[in-house]
Amino acid sequence: MGYNIVVVGATGNVGREMLNILAERQFPVAKITVLASRKSLGTEVSFGDKTLKTEDLDTFDFTGSDIALFAVGSDATKQYAPKAAAAGCVVIDNSSLYRYDPDIPLIVPEVNPQAVHGYAKKNIIANPNCSTAQMVVALKPLHDRAKIKRVVVSTYQSVSGAGKGGIDELWDQTKSIYNPTDDKPARQFTKQIAFNVIPHIDKFLDSGDTKEEWKMVAETKKIVDSSIKVTATCVRVPVFVGHSEALNIEFEDFLDEDEARDILREAPGIMVIDKREDGGYVTPIECVGDFATFISRVRQDTTVENGLNMWCVSDNLRKGAALNAVQIAELLGREVLKKG
Repeated sequence: MGYNIVVVGATGNVGREMLNILAERQFPVAKITVLASRKSLGTEVSFGDKTLKTEDLDTFDFTGSDIALFAVGSDATKQYAPKAAAAGCVVIDNSSLYRYDPDIPLIVPEVNPQAVHGYAKKNIIANPNCSTAQMVVALKPLHDRAKIKRVVVSTYQSVSGAGKGGIDELWDQTKSIYNPTDDKPARQFTKQIAFNVIPHIDKFLDSGDTKEEWKMVAETKKIVDSSIKVTATCVRVPVFVGHSEALNIEFEDFLDEDEARDILREAPGIMVIDKREDGGYVTPIECVGDFATFISRVRQDTTVENGLNMWCVSDNLRKGAALNAVQIAELLGREVLKKG
């Protein structure tokens, strides 16, 4: 006995990763269907040792499907997710469309699993922004111990967060640096990304923050605790996969760095690698393909009364997107649907 699963946007980076993770984690699948737009119709994708051909999203009937993992943009989600939900299929959406809807739960299973029961209002569950997902996994166990007052986060986000176009642009620009006759101007990003960093992700708001920075604030409040103050600076860096974050956390109560490490080591979804020596920390290239959120460089911040600094790294295509969606599906199956 298993679930009838649909992956929407199966030919994209996140959609393919969803299929990989469903297979790796041996999700109880009775039937799996892969959907794409008509321009990608018939494209083959892998699911374990099987090869699947994509079907047409525009004409697909979701009746009889249990869970649909959506890995398409907000426009397509707005059109097709309500159809799936109305057909009785629970939608787990990776876009930003539903994250701030008070009637739709925004879930990171290690942080707020109890929220899964709220899916029934609209038959939709939202997956958070990639930079938020890894951060709240690290914040929640510390918040439970000492209550977080304020977080200052600076992100170092890989180009895969901007999709295949971002990966291609970094690759093409990097090659063009060594071939001056083959100029590759910025298209996906606002400035050259190769050998550069860009302090701009998503559009600018009237406040001066970018939409990406606003997302981290709003989503942390919804997932963890509305009383936490968050300020973010989000930066795109020339890394293919893996988001990094420098976190400065101020607590209501004192939390010793050694106790913080012990708490994080015992927390679900976290791996602590924190040695004060050359290479005693994790970088993005080492987290690719891994399920964990990695924590390094834990240390007191003596400039505030109860402060800690830490370094947080995760595979943004996994925990920041596909893995979290599959974990939500596992949670939904375990706590609600109970067919697996």
